[in-house]
Amino acid sequence: MTESLKLPVGIEDFAEIRQAGFYYVDKTKFIEQLLDGWGKVNLFTRPRRFGKTLNMSMLRYFFEIGADASLFDGLQIAKNKKLCEEYQGKYPVIFLSFKNVEGLNFADAQYRLAELIAGEAERFAFLAQSDKLTENDQSLYCGLTAVREGRYALADEVLVSALQLLSKLLSKHYGQKTIILLDEYDVPLDKAFQNGYYKEMVSLIRGMLGQALKTNEFLQFAVLTGCLRVSKESIFTGLNNFKVLSITDNRFDEQF
Repeated sequence: MTESLKLPVGIEDFAEIRQAGFYYVDKTKFIEQLLDGWGKVNLFTRPRRFGKTLNMSMLRYFFEIGADASLFDGLQIAKNKKLCEEYQGKYPVIFLSFKNVEGLNFADAQYRLAELIAGEAERFAFLAQSDKLTENDQSLYCGLTAVREGRYALADEVLVSALQLLSKLLSKHYGQKTIILLDEYDVPLDKAFQNGYYKEMVSLIRGMLGQALKTNEFLQFAVLTGCLRVSKESIFTGLNNFKVLSITDNRFDEQF
């Protein structure tokens, strides 16, 4: 009698599921589809509990430099040797989930966002001493992770360009363009609408995504997920090669 696998209830980290022997429905075809149907910026809108975060985690572990390639042993993507040789473990990856970016006022939500980006920047502490970066670049990196009186001290004017800056520093260090993964991008806007600071948050998110996704020469590609597409005051104005893949789009229906 074969041993039954554990069910990964509430677990959204791909590496944890694979390493701990949880049941996993193979969604790695998503990687092939994403690369074959190329889009510079891809937005997937799906209801909650459709596997968005787990798929984003899977993308991170596949593309990120230094990730454990054995996580994909026995899965469908591993059969595509050519694709794996070309893409697996070849890119710096920025992975952010906006699910906790909220607050009763704009200042609180803005700090949650700064805290999130600073925490992700700290994963790349080697940038502070990278010999591939100039002293100015190293100083800019330290500005992303600075702490003052027990709080991250990321300046408001720097926050808007923080994603673009981090992707630039990673690209210069590795000599390879950066992949940006943004999960639940719409949560800060939804919470802002509920608590009366929607205009301020739209301005911040529009500026941040504009710099990171529109005019960023250091971007390889980006994937965003959320429940809704924000359209009234579009934060995606001017994006080239921008693809919206909603629940009515059948191109990725087996992966979500």
